[in-house]
Amino acid sequence: MSDSNTTTAPTAVISAKPVVLPAPGRGEDLQVRVSAPATGRDLPVIVLSHGYGQSMNGYAPLADHWAAGGFVVVQPTHLDSRTLAVPAEDPRTPRIWRFRIEDITRVLDGLDVLEAAVPGLAGRVDRDRVAVAGHSWGAQTVSALLGARVLDADGTPGEDMSDPRVKAGVLLALTGLGDSLTPFAAEHFPFMKPSFATMTPPALIVAGDNDQSHLSTRGPDWFTDPYTYSPGAKTLLTLFGAEHSLGGVSGHEVAETTDENPARVALIQQLSTAFLHSALGGEDAGWKAAVTALEDAPDPLGTLRSK
Repeated sequence: MSDSNTTTAPTAVISAKPVVLPAPGRGEDLQVRVSAPATGRDLPVIVLSHGYGQSMNGYAPLADHWAAGGFVVVQPTHLDSRTLAVPAEDPRTPRIWRFRIEDITRVLDGLDVLEAAVPGLAGRVDRDRVAVAGHSWGAQTVSALLGARVLDADGTPGEDMSDPRVKAGVLLALTGLGDSLTPFAAEHFPFMKPSFATMTPPALIVAGDNDQSHLSTRGPDWFTDPYTYSPGAKTLLTLFGAEHSLGGVSGHEVAETTDENPARVALIQQLSTAFLHSALGGEDAGWKAAVTALEDAPDPLGTLRSK
């Protein structure tokens, strides 16, 4: 599967890390990695939120592919990262989910600093075309920027943390509704009670049909809730046989991956890149070609639904 504008020569990508954004009240300044194609103008932005324990150094299969595909990719290191070693008894721990969301907002507020930190990037960023992406806890984090809300104990939607600068999203292995949480999850992760009713921007939601979470009493269909219960233009990619790692999106041959599958990762790379070019720039030919290629594959790796 190839995009209509793919060339034979690989695109050179430049990257800078750590770029530091001041973060008063967070306890640590925010460290960020920025990657971008070496050439091109009017580049759209993807802010990529990592899963639990990861850092700005993870998710190379996605970050590198997106940067080579014409995006500026910004990767913050959240407070739960193993690189920071914040202990469980730290007073910030119960609020890390909120700090994560604030990290994304801080990145959007700091695009001037981030742009200036990468040699040759200044003046090449399109601030009007911004997307968010995340895997697992990272998907939960960025879903708030797209309008998802956390329900209070009485079922009332909490604070609206959406950001009008965010135009689209890619949500990988995003957990579903909170009515099926295990007792452990309900006690330790009270923020895992989302409402998707106001998550309106276009989004690609990716779920594995073998992703059996220990946080929910339901089966893998739990991860399709963000598609089922959100309004607006949404596409659900259900990957056959995929577990929570979705084939290895967090890195090449990393220990967390339970279902190593390079072809599955390649499909996510291709579809997400084409989806974001379509959602942010109206470049529909690549997306239509990617969809057709999956649908026509003799042995497809997954299935697509859109609304």
